Amino acid sequence: MRRMKVTMFLSSLMAGFIAGHAIAEDEWRTKSAPNAEVYFISPADGDVVSGAVTVRFGLRGMGVAPAGLEKANTGHHHLIVDVPLPALDENIPADEHHIHFGGGQTETTLELAPGQYTLQLLLADMNHVPHLPAIFSKRITITVTE
Repeated sequence: MRRMKVTMFLSSLMAGFIAGHAIAEDEWRTKSAPNAEVYFISPADGDVVSGAVTVRFGLRGMGVAPAGLEKANTGHHHLIVDVPLPALDENIPADEHHIHFGGGQTETTLELAPGQYTLQLLLADMNHVPHLPAIFSKRITITVTE
């Protein structure tokens, strides 16, 4: 019985340490402003477009700043194409599915082959890490024709 109490105490102590450690790990992440929101101005979910697609990014409750610039309540856009959101506590990858707009851009033109695509916006801090809590748009689907 005494051994069980000691084991339960140590388990409880360890759980508290792990929980405290998890909180401490997030302290390095940039906090997002309350009620901040990122969204697509255009295109809209379900749009059928031809040729080049101009994508316009919207942001409420925070400002846009280039990557590398530390300024409270700001971030820069990332466009996620045809893949789920990346890990929200790590740097966003840079590839054809994770397009960075570190210059503070709020729109882009994409040359897409005919087909169906999913698009999602993800705001990140000066180091390309999503804010805490993360600010991302609804995932939309567009169809590109010839």
